[in-house]
Parts: sequence; structure tokens; C-alpha cells
Amino acid sequence: MGVFDYQPIITHKLNLVAQPPPVTLLALNSSRGDSERMRKATILFNPNSGRRGRDAELNRAIGVIQSAGVRTELTVCRSSQEATDNARCAVADGSDTVFACGGDGTIHDVIQGLANTPVALAILPFGTANALAHDLRIPLHPAAAAEVAFEGKSRVRRISLGHVQYEDFHGKTASRYFTVAAGIGVDAHLFYNLNAHLKKRGGMAAYYFKAWQLWATYNMRRFEVEYSNGSGHKESAQLTELLAVRIRFFGNILRELVPGASLDCNDLRAVMCRTASRNAYLQYVAGALIGRHWNVKGIDLVSCSEIACKLPPNKDAAGVETRPHKSDRVYVEADGELLGRLPARMTMQQDALSLVVPS
Repeated sequence: MGVFDYQPIITHKLNLVAQPPPVTLLALNSSRGDSERMRKATILFNPNSGRRGRDAELNRAIGVIQSAGVRTELTVCRSSQEATDNARCAVADGSDTVFACGGDGTIHDVIQGLANTPVALAILPFGTANALAHDLRIPLHPAAAAEVAFEGKSRVRRISLGHVQYEDFHGKTASRYFTVAAGIGVDAHLFYNLNAHLKKRGGMAAYYFKAWQLWATYNMRRFEVEYSNGSGHKESAQLTELLAVRIRFFGNILRELVPGASLDCNDLRAVMCRTASRNAYLQYVAGALIGRHWNVKGIDLVSCSEIACKLPPNKDAAGVETRPHKSDRVYVEADGELLGRLPARMTMQQDALSLVVPS
């Protein structure tokens, strides 16, 4: 059966299931009591996420949710903006839970509409990397992921979100929340140049190989950073790469990339690369791959409450400050999604998102 054969859902009609009764979700935040039940769920599906031909998996997952007595409504989201808009509509329409069916990019889009609301996010992994699902120990098979949202196997966890403000590609100030990581410099340059279809066609191996080629030829550009910890003490640095990370376990080959990063923390755990040495980059990544974390000269791990980044002043021959040339721009990404360019500012938004996780 294909997705578009599932008529009671695709037509956006609420499908009421009388039996069995709704199953309790234990909540650990003040916005939901211990007896609160999942009653109405919006399912946002990204058909472009991960590999194609997963209609049967989606239908099985939906069947699990409906068999728990939850009213459901499915919406197919074919763009980033559609996912965000439909998440906001779910909040306005009274859904208590939104299931994001996709990868980390889809989750990123959905949380823009759920941040700072009591509506909980549940995850059905359909992506390629699924870093957040790995970190939360959510099963990677969608139907199994749906099952652990019920039957006393889950709880609602309230977490803080990272927040990044940046200049978009139209020269306007914009901002996004993030759950996995936000990067400035080398990694964002790779996202700027990598073809998203490559990951679909060749999987993560082909994606990493192309990223390796781009990284090996990238002319690293330095940018200025001012950062502070919770005490308000500020420090400055010039970096070639900044990666602010929120999760501990990435899964796949990266596993634990940044020691000390966790969704339970209310700060940003940042990798700050002061060096342009590719050998130093390789040493750090190699340590992460084999599970060893050694000190690498020019690369620091810092816990921050705020990070501000900008390009060094660009001046013409007469000493007049000018806008940087396109070749000198430094890009910004969050959760694997290319956002824009410097200047940028990262902070934390406390108590910002309800998340359905395995108990």
C-alpha cells in the first residue's frame, strides 16, 4: 500500500479510533501532568528525506499510533517552510504531539514551529544520518519508534534549544533554533557546496567522500569570535571553524564528537579551531572515530552561554571598510541545514521544547 492509498489520513481527516483507550505518557515538565495522555497527534512527513519507497513503513508507523487510540492527521511537507508552517498549524489546531517523519533537517524545520510551546515533538526516523534519534536511543525503524512512544515506554522531556542569529542570503537578519549542532566555517562551507541529492543517491559513504574532497581543497578563512560562559566573562579568538554541539552521540561513524555535549546541559559545548592545519583537524576527527579524545594543538573545547562571530574588517586600498567579496564569505549552518553567513550570534533558549523520548 502506498502513502496516497491511505485515504483517511492523506485527505487530512481526523481518524478516530475508539479502542484501545489512550495510553499515558509520563511527563517530567510542568506543562503536562503525570496523567496527561497523548490524544491528538499531527504527523508531518517529508517524502524527500532518506531513501525513497518507504510508504509501507510510514503506514505501519501510523497504524501503531492510531491503534493506541490517538486521533491523527497526516500532512506531507515538501519543503522546509511547509514543515515549519504545518507545525505551527498543529499547535493552533490543538494537537498535543507532533511526529516529525524525516531526518535531522526535518526535525530542525518542525522545531521552529514548536519551540516555546507545550506541544511535544516525537520522532519517526526517515533520514540518512538521524543523529538526534541516535542520541536519544530512538529505534531507527519508524514503526518501532512509534511503539516506544506508548505502552509506558516513553516520557516527555523538556529541553533547552540552541539559537543562532545570522545574515540570510538576502542580507537580512534571521534566526533559527537547533537541537544537534550549529557550525560556522569549514563545515558550513561543505554544506554550501555539497549537492543534497548526493546523499540520497550514494548514501553517507558517498557524502563523506565528497566532503573529504571539498575539505582538502578549501581555503580556510579566519573569523573573529567573542564568547562568554555563564559568569559573563568574555574572551575572544580568531577561528577557522566553530562547531557548537548539543548532543553527545551522533551515531554512524562519528559517534561522540564533542565530549561534554548533552541535551541535559543549558550551555553550548563548542569546538573552537584556532588553527588552519589540516593535520590538526584530522587528529581531532580521528580521535572521535576511535573513541579517544586527546589534546590537539590549536583546537579547544569550550562551554559557552553566548558566542558572537563576525568577519575581520575588510578594507579597500584607501582604507575604507567595505563588504566582503563573495569568495571571502563565511557560512553558517544548523542541524546540517545551510542557513546564511556571518555575522552570527549563538545563545541558549532555556526550557524551550518538549520531547518524547524512550524511558
